[in-house]
Amino acid sequence: MFVSKFKSLLQARFAREEKGAAHIEAMIMIPLMFGIMVTSMTMLDLVRQHGAHQKAAFTIGDMVSRETLPLDGDYLEGTHHLLNALTRTPQDSSLRLSVVRYDSGNDIMKLDWSKTSGGYTALTNHQVRSWTSKLPHMVHNERMIIVETFARWESPFNIGLGVQEIDNFVFTRPRYAPQVLWVDLPDPEFSGS
Repeated sequence: MFVSKFKSLLQARFAREEKGAAHIEAMIMIPLMFGIMVTSMTMLDLVRQHGAHQKAAFTIGDMVSRETLPLDGDYLEGTHHLLNALTRTPQDSSLRLSVVRYDSGNDIMKLDWSKTSGGYTALTNHQVRSWTSKLPHMVHNERMIIVETFARWESPFNIGLGVQEIDNFVFTRPRYAPQVLWVDLPDPEFSGS
């Protein structure tokens, strides 16, 4: 009985006491608000980077689709620099440009050419054969330009996201020519002149 009376007296006294409540609330809320702010900034940066990489991939696809002259290694390197400039990516990035065509007789895709800059490897005919489900419906021998970009995003704050991979797969039809060609230019150092 004494214990229950003491508990009720103690609870009543603490319930009326208001000294130091703001300090305790601040000690609880400031770290919580700081954590929410850091998490929000990190997630916003990740979403921004995804959007920037997707827009850059569409821009590159549109740029390549308008080409009427054959592309070369310098064009590919310049395009990779453009990707990095558009995305403001300090991390490693990769770019792969490919042109595929549809073979309606066999209902498969065939590779015209595939070139890379960065860590990607070029595609092979075997890898693109089943891409009929990845690409829109095409007529026989119609070509499609494939732009693939890849980058690693590292969180500015350690909130448990680790390193995220940003991949894009964008396809575009050639606009001004029936196909976009690739030419391997000879190296001027070894041309003999």
